Order: sequence, then C-alpha cells, then structure tokens
Amino acid sequence: MIAEPDRAVEEVGSVLGALADPTRRRLLDLLAALGAATATTLAGRLPVSRQAIVKHLAVLDAAGLVVGNRVGREVRYSLRPAGLDATTRWMSSLAADWDRRLAAIKRVAEAAEHDLT
Repeated sequence: MIAEPDRAVEEVGSVLGALADPTRRRLLDLLAALGAATATTLAGRLPVSRQAIVKHLAVLDAAGLVVGNRVGREVRYSLRPAGLDATTRWMSSLAADWDRRLAAIKRVAEAAEHDLT
C-alpha cells in the first residue's frame, strides 16, 4: 500500500509528465472547447495520426486528466478536472513557500536600506 504523501507525489509526477508534451496539452485544450470527442475527431483537428492520438489519450487517462466513455462503437473522451487537484495543491503550496521567502528577503532588504539612511 502506498502512503498518502507518496501517492500525491506520484499523482503530481504523472500529471506533470502528461502535461510536458505539447500535443497532450493541445488535446486538453480541444476537449475543453468541444466538451467531449472521439480520437477520430481529435485527430482531424491535429497534424497527428489517430493512433498517436489514442496513445496520447491513454497517457492523459492514466494521469487522471481525461476519461473515456464508450458510446456504442466509439469512445468519447472528456476532461476530468479533478485530475489536477493534487497538482494544484502542490503548486499552491510551492507558491506560498516562495511568497514567504520573497517577503523575508524584502524585509531584510528594506531593513538594510533603512540602516543605511
């Protein structure tokens, strides 16, 4: 069993790895605009083969960013916004840490400037 902090680290790594590819980011943009689409529809909008689109969608699905729902013979993919939750929390925490550090640097710089005057 994976400990909860380790699971979050894995989720963040999976999401960031999936988002590292520009084609996958474009797929997410298209799904956001279309709501849901098949791999064939998505391939028609990108200069990438349907087979490549299916592989990219599998990576996005494994990262929890999209979900595929079978409708008859087709699989319609849509966004799964909750897949970004762990990454959003991690990035917010990281940003808060940097804000605290920058505020401390600012205080030191202002104190040094005040001491010089």
